[in-house]
Amino acid sequence: MQQDILVNWSPQETRVAVVEFGAVQELHVERTLERGLVGNIYLGKVARVLPGMQSAFIDIGLDKAAFLHVADVWQKHTEGDASARTGQPLVPIEKQVFEGRAIMVQVIKDPMGTKGARLSTQISIAGRHLVFLPQDDHIGVSQKIPSDQRDALRQRLQGLVGPAGGGFILRTNAEDSSDEELQDDIAYLRKTWSRIKDASMRMPPTSILHQDLTLLQRVLRDLVGELTQSIRIDSQEQFAQLVEFGREFMPKATERLQHYKGERPIFDLYSIDEEIARALGRRVDLKSGGYLIIDQTEALTTVDVNTGGYVGARNFEDTIFKTNLEAAQAIARQLRLRNLGGIIIADFIDMSRADHQDAVLAEFRKQLSRDRVKTMAGGFSSLGLLEMTRKRTRESLAHMLCEPCPSCQGKGIVKTARSVAYDILREILREARQFNPREFRVVAGAAVIDLLLDEESQHLAGLSDFIAKPISLQVESAMGPEQYDIVLL
Repeated sequence: MQQDILVNWSPQETRVAVVEFGAVQELHVERTLERGLVGNIYLGKVARVLPGMQSAFIDIGLDKAAFLHVADVWQKHTEGDASARTGQPLVPIEKQVFEGRAIMVQVIKDPMGTKGARLSTQISIAGRHLVFLPQDDHIGVSQKIPSDQRDALRQRLQGLVGPAGGGFILRTNAEDSSDEELQDDIAYLRKTWSRIKDASMRMPPTSILHQDLTLLQRVLRDLVGELTQSIRIDSQEQFAQLVEFGREFMPKATERLQHYKGERPIFDLYSIDEEIARALGRRVDLKSGGYLIIDQTEALTTVDVNTGGYVGARNFEDTIFKTNLEAAQAIARQLRLRNLGGIIIADFIDMSRADHQDAVLAEFRKQLSRDRVKTMAGGFSSLGLLEMTRKRTRESLAHMLCEPCPSCQGKGIVKTARSVAYDILREILREARQFNPREFRVVAGAAVIDLLLDEESQHLAGLSDFIAKPISLQVESAMGPEQYDIVLL
């Protein structure tokens, strides 16, 4: 399998596409103005200690002072495991933090509204497979990895860490990683920590010591694998910076970097912009004529498979089987492309034969195995549904690029003009019993007013006679299809 990575850079936005078999499989987007501060490490200056709140305000060079609570102050413990801290009484903050002193802190929560950023003195640096805790010395394994595998992974990691020390946590996606990959990650994390310590000795207070990697840098750290043939980037300046970063931290990946100099925009090579537009829609057409309907909700994502116009097979069973096989490939790709996470339920077309079910399931799992994000797929339920989960790593593509429609508030449907007109008539009757105005004025969108003037004019006139008050109508073009106002004059 050949994999190519294309990077489209602009000052306001970075977009990365992972292409396999000539088709886009993954999209990553990062916008400059929307980059958070979480993960950044600063050399802060203690501005104020509040013993009554057991907290302190730290100046890290932002508009608002950041907040440090006593529970987020790192304390040395004897057990070697962070969980040991829970049973120990906390040392009062006034005995640990002093006004005017410089202190190394890491942002754990972005500033929101009037509140400043939340800080911790427990430093953690994330790598591709590991999280480095330089102040600790214990080796941990993600709780999401099955318990029977954890001890073996812990011992293996202990052997790789060696006597140099420092604490490491094995991430969920590192369950199947090789020793070489883990060693590369350990070397990268230790080098990063060495640079942070060096900067803390040289830089003045309120300086930033370490910034979480940009999307460009994370391409080299997270996306490059053995199958990656090339990484093409369309900015000369960013290419030079990425080469410099790669030579220091990931020399193997740097060899595959290329500067794209073509006249056509880099994303036009594989029609990626068109693919992004399709990935925001509900319907995905299959080559055979079938199609998928993908609905993303708060609780879960549903995928419905339909045969559509496909009638090409010998009999009905074969038609269903071939559509489901093609759908299995398309669903696995759409999960990566749209970055859908959480619970996913796929409603394949019902198959009566067990061998057909097994073949579709095997094909689906084969396609999922290419996904770098951890997935778990069960078998077909008694109702013919296939349930699976996919780890949420970041916002889905739709949540990142879109917002709920102001007209329907994200429901996807709005009331008909007639329904709104009848709501208005009922509301006028209700208000006529409560109040005694001279006149009622209805303000609504053009479609509703037109209906009240034309097809519903008789009902409106009857209501006016019944309440013995005149009713006037006014068009407001700025109003949505469900919006209206009844003004009492």
